[in-house]
Amino acid sequence: MALNRLKKRLNQFELYTIEVILDKRHGKRAACYKTLLWALSLLFRLIAKSRWWLYQKRLLQDQYLGCLVVVVGNLTVGGTGKTPVVEKFARALADRGRKVAILSRGYKSRGPATRRPWWQRLLSDRAPPPPKVVSDGTSVLLDSETAGDEPFMLARNLPGVVVLVDKNRVKSGTYAIRKFGCDTLVLDDGFQYLPLKSRLNLLLVDKTNPFGNRQLLPRGILREPVSHIRRASYVFLTKCDGRDNRALIADIRRYHPTVDIIECAHRPAYLQEVNGPRREELSCLQGRRVGAFSGIAAPDSFENFLRQFRANLIYTRRFLDHYRFTGEDLDHIVTQAMEAGLDFLVTTEKDAVRITEDRTFPLPVFFLRLEIEILSGVADFQEAVSRICFPENRSALSSRDDPAGKTAPA
Repeated sequence: MALNRLKKRLNQFELYTIEVILDKRHGKRAACYKTLLWALSLLFRLIAKSRWWLYQKRLLQDQYLGCLVVVVGNLTVGGTGKTPVVEKFARALADRGRKVAILSRGYKSRGPATRRPWWQRLLSDRAPPPPKVVSDGTSVLLDSETAGDEPFMLARNLPGVVVLVDKNRVKSGTYAIRKFGCDTLVLDDGFQYLPLKSRLNLLLVDKTNPFGNRQLLPRGILREPVSHIRRASYVFLTKCDGRDNRALIADIRRYHPTVDIIECAHRPAYLQEVNGPRREELSCLQGRRVGAFSGIAAPDSFENFLRQFRANLIYTRRFLDHYRFTGEDLDHIVTQAMEAGLDFLVTTEKDAVRITEDRTFPLPVFFLRLEIEILSGVADFQEAVSRICFPENRSALSSRDDPAGKTAPA
């Protein structure tokens, strides 16, 4: 009971901190907290810039594993829509004959059942454990709790692609090459992972909230300065809606005048029943009494998709990003949905993987399947795939694709 109260208070504090970062909290207490976060962000900036400088000066060495490495990442924390882009890129590479492995750190995945204290690991001469194999390219071998939400989703949606989880991507990349014969490594959320030498850096920028308040963590949402856009080979503008993006594109080109920019949108594809075979067209949302629940970084986008298809959104419930639903949580949601007379509930695909497979519901519960649509820059996307797949194009890889190049971001 005491542990549950502590978890609840920690969740409340995390929510309060997020609201302070997003400038949704005001007053003296919030102002003092913002000042503290701002001071800490200066230290974070120093660390981020110093780390990059050490790699630039070769005082810290990145490793080349003898195969092509594609990095998909972003400058900010939160939902820029990386997973659908990773899926689209990995599928395109696999369709063109590459043996692809996706390397993930498995954010909030469950660790090994037994963990040795750090001093025992330091003194031990035993080899470190191998990475977790979420998919060997044939079968999905782990559940979402052990693998992490995104790696499990990718493994389930990408037959033929190896998916590995380990914080040490050099180790997991080496394992993918030796164990599975992979010739292409895709780093999911790897823009800040510098120990592994890459060739293509695909940087995602959320059009709806590109850089937040331009402050670094913990005062803002930036993981590193905006000027580090210069490290990108391609920039993907995600969550575009067809409106004019010239101001944002001009802002990006201030830091990287020659970068190729690909505009894309996350498009709802269909509704899939959670733990069931039923699939519905999106037109079934029109005029229906619908409830939505999610534990993602950007719930507004998800809920707006439902409204765009004219759902009568009666009930919404939001949890923290990567929140793992308990049976009590789901019982409460279902009870409220039944009392409100809802026709069905909708969640996200990422949330659906956190619902146990034996869970049943007294009313229909679906997840919304999203897919990436390239709005502009299709030729650039195809070029990026071609430069990896066809050996004659490898010589065209320029120094801008190499994060260990000579020009460091200011």
